[in-house]
Amino acid sequence: MIRKAKAKDLEEILQIYAAARVFMAENGNPGQWVNGYPDRSLLEKDLQKEQLYVYETEAGIEAAFVYFLGEEPNYREIREGSWLNEAPYGVLHRIAVAKQGKGIASICVNWCFQNCGNMRGDTHEKNRSMQRIFEKNGFIKCGIIRVEDGTERIAYQKAL
Repeated sequence: MIRKAKAKDLEEILQIYAAARVFMAENGNPGQWVNGYPDRSLLEKDLQKEQLYVYETEAGIEAAFVYFLGEEPNYREIREGSWLNEAPYGVLHRIAVAKQGKGIASICVNWCFQNCGNMRGDTHEKNRSMQRIFEKNGFIKCGIIRVEDGTERIAYQKAL
């Protein structure tokens, strides 16, 4: 079941993100989520905005991610390509799963898409896992965007 996260979920969510940082570092992407990113204060802001979601089973929380409908300022400018359309869209950020290889990330990505029908996301050039998830789920590589710290990300979109 996917639901909005609650404050009581934060400790479990922080553990999932910590494990995701280790997984990324061990799989050729040591520079994306550094210095404890995403940290508690950022997740608390996501909670306040009601944009932090979890995938939960009887075993507990198995994934966490940010999803919202609306404009992502980092997506205003895209290089080396273009967005599929300029219609209103949903945005997926910071998805992390507790256990790899169970298809949980795809479940979360598809849930987001089903809620909006036009979705954008981005990932680090070294985050091969997330690139595969986007592509496996029908997202099209649209170009390159920059995030707040000035680094580049590969931009993806899927539309009905």
